[in-house]
Amino acid sequence: LSHKGIRFWCYNAGHVLGAAMFMIEVGGVRVLYTGDFSRQPDRHLLGAETPTDPPHVLIVESTYGVMSHEPRELRELRFTAAVHAILQRGGKCLIPVFALGRSQELLLILDAYWRDHPELHKVPLYYASGIAKRCMRIYQTYINMMNENIRDAHATGRNPWEFEFVRNLPSSAQFNDSQPMVVMASPGMLQQGLSRELFELWCSDRRNGLVMPGYSVVGTLANHLLSEPKEIQTSGGDWVAVNLTITYVSFSAHSDFTQTSEFISATRPRHVIHVHGGEEEMKRLARALAKQYNPKEVEFLTPQNCQPVQLRFPGEKIARVVGSLAEEEPSDGAPLEALLLLKENKYTLLAPADLHTATDLATTRLLQRPRFRFERPPA
Repeated sequence: LSHKGIRFWCYNAGHVLGAAMFMIEVGGVRVLYTGDFSRQPDRHLLGAETPTDPPHVLIVESTYGVMSHEPRELRELRFTAAVHAILQRGGKCLIPVFALGRSQELLLILDAYWRDHPELHKVPLYYASGIAKRCMRIYQTYINMMNENIRDAHATGRNPWEFEFVRNLPSSAQFNDSQPMVVMASPGMLQQGLSRELFELWCSDRRNGLVMPGYSVVGTLANHLLSEPKEIQTSGGDWVAVNLTITYVSFSAHSDFTQTSEFISATRPRHVIHVHGGEEEMKRLARALAKQYNPKEVEFLTPQNCQPVQLRFPGEKIARVVGSLAEEEPSDGAPLEALLLLKENKYTLLAPADLHTATDLATTRLLQRPRFRFERPPA
């Protein structure tokens, strides 16, 4: 799209369904803003696209700094093994999730795992999120935007979002947790809501387990549990023991160090601006990436929040020649009488006589008659 000389277009970001990276071009300078992105395809999403036009400036997320994710196959294996181990010892498994994005990926993994393990067919697999139910309608609608696994399944008449073993969690009045089960519940940070309620209810039993599949922010209960505390304070102010097992398997759809490094190598920007990350993580990432490039070719910046970034872009200005000037090739060194017009960051060179035909401008002739007063000095 183009508006008043500003061109912009988008690319698939691979973070969640519909996530996009935006490229903006102003005056010949292209800026790509990735937002949250992931280059690693999964069971339903395509990886982030690589722009065909290289950006001059890349604004890229730095969530994971210099960390790298484990391979998807190994990650899925660890996840399902942790869930299965909890059920085998007679426990209940809580998986705190966000309503959109990773939840749908985990549902695909668990439903397929249940299908391949007949001994689990009678074990309840619940999904509890009011927002997620509405999200599922979006996923069932935009199958054309997903990867070949989903599109091929849909083409054969099977809707992969109509799960065989996943059920909606009954109301709290009807909910019976007297047997082993798996519950995926929001919110993912365990700050409040059903996931927090179930954690406080189940955390004292050693048979139970918590499997955390996503990123947790410092200051939240989910992040605090990574340090494996002996007890936590409930929402009601009481203290309860934490005896259940805690397993962290990252299914985060944020770019890691490997993906970010490969993306920069593929796009070759002149300036890289790191955002969306802790200050120290951003600096470590910038230093690690800077070692791979000539500082005269690529500059890495880690601005603080609200800090302006000023960049210089020396470059040639190209003008399009139109009208009678374009009829004959000019001679080297010959003087050229023409008008240079700038409109919507584009230059046009034309003869004065062509102004009214090549543009919406009109030619106006001004006649000036200067008057001078002359006084002869006295003799």
